[in-house]
Amino acid sequence: MTNISLKCLKSEKIQSGNYHGQFLINSLKPGQGITIGNQLRRVLLGDLGGTAISAVRIAGVSHEFSTIPGVREDILEILLNLKGIVLKSKIKDVQFGRLKVQGPAVVTADLIQLPANLEIINSNNYIATISTSNILEIEFKFEYGTGYKLASQSFSDESENYLQLDAIFMPVQKVDFKIENVYDTTNNITERLFIDIWTDGSILPHEALENAAQIIIDLFTLLINNKDINENNKVVTKTQSLIIEPYTNIAIEELQLSVRAYNCLKKAQINTVGDLLQYSPEKLQELKNFGRKSADEVFSTLKNKLGIILK
Repeated sequence: MTNISLKCLKSEKIQSGNYHGQFLINSLKPGQGITIGNQLRRVLLGDLGGTAISAVRIAGVSHEFSTIPGVREDILEILLNLKGIVLKSKIKDVQFGRLKVQGPAVVTADLIQLPANLEIINSNNYIATISTSNILEIEFKFEYGTGYKLASQSFSDESENYLQLDAIFMPVQKVDFKIENVYDTTNNITERLFIDIWTDGSILPHEALENAAQIIIDLFTLLINNKDINENNKVVTKTQSLIIEPYTNIAIEELQLSVRAYNCLKKAQINTVGDLLQYSPEKLQELKNFGRKSADEVFSTLKNKLGIILK
């Protein structure tokens, strides 16, 4: 493990401002290549955050099926073009920007007025074309996040004038890795791991790799420093596992009782099988409108479906 080394074999800027980097990790023990490669790939694609346009407000537009007089694209096309804008932010707070252009003009991302902490990577990204002297005015909301956020999964409630966008926060677009065996003069086997990382340009490949490694280190450091793992907690956990049964959280709807029995249980705030087992047979029959026939039905259902016998 002391001879492990990390080398950057390639780092290049490719089309549309994207970056590609290739890295080599040497002198791994057999089996460590797949472990490290899988872990890094999952973190690079799932845990690194970025900034994206999450909502826009367009002057004179109330829904995404509208059109703007004098603008060649409809709202859906404009929203799709906006999703292609790549942003780089120095902070994680919600930020806002504006665009106001009078036609005729070709509108691109570099015309957006941004706060000081925000930068557009692909400033030539096409947004729309204004063919008349009309004005296109848009207000942008920029948010920081991880992964992918659907338009319906808003972080906060906003005015109805805002149109929500599907936001892609992932700065890493693709990760590949491969493993090769290396044999020395004594026929001992070590592994070397090749990792290829493609980013959207908001972060460089070597920065993404460093950030992913730090996330993994922080995670395992938390596990090592967890002071709550002691013998007392082990005993408590073991005792609790004996008490909690797998069926306690089953909703009483799953028992498919008759309407009368079901309504009586719900009125008594009995929502799960666990709630039901808190009642003795005698106490169950004391419920309002819950007679012997309903009690027999419940006892029979518990026995046939879950193997529970109430004495």
